[in-house]
Amino acid sequence: MLPGIGSRPLYRGVSHRFAFYAAVLACPLLVALADHAAARACAAVYGTCLATMFGVSATLHRADWSPRVYSWLRRADHAAIFVCIAGTYTPFSLLGIGGEDGRQLVVIAWAVCGAGVLRALLWPHAPRALTASCFVAAGWVVVAYLPELRTATDAFTFASIAVGGVLFTIGAIIYIVRWPDPSPRVFGYHEVFHVLVIVACAWHFTAVARLVGR
Repeated sequence: MLPGIGSRPLYRGVSHRFAFYAAVLACPLLVALADHAAARACAAVYGTCLATMFGVSATLHRADWSPRVYSWLRRADHAAIFVCIAGTYTPFSLLGIGGEDGRQLVVIAWAVCGAGVLRALLWPHAPRALTASCFVAAGWVVVAYLPELRTATDAFTFASIAVGGVLFTIGAIIYIVRWPDPSPRVFGYHEVFHVLVIVACAWHFTAVARLVGR
């Protein structure tokens, strides 16, 4: 166990700390890859939201906080997940789908995720299943626009988006059921969830890189 933080597994938050470092290094490269102003703006929004999610998560999970500070950081952690979902929708909508449909989707995504941020801040102790279900629901808002997304993107980009979404969903299920829990004292179910989030984000990062560079 980590000293001073109760029963958390030894590696709680480690993966997201390194993911934060990777995001801080990779996202400026994503902006540089963009070949026009709109793509650069979308890449900057996405990169900022991605780094924020990993940074807040690592901050929450890797230190010994007072109950009051921990409570606020937990709110921020859940809020940052919604921010990252909305940030990811930004290039998918505006660069992937584009046009009026893309603008509609990005507005819907940010509105839904904004409501999620409010829930995280105002109801921090919502049931675990409800919290995870809200994340999944926000992430799958795109379902209504899948035909447009498939038409507007190449097969690999579309597959990258889909694989990332499926991995996020599997991670949410693991978060709810708390299984598999391979080593509760070292690397438990929450760490499995965190790793799946990183892998899902890597797939989405790949899709965004293809969109901003086309």
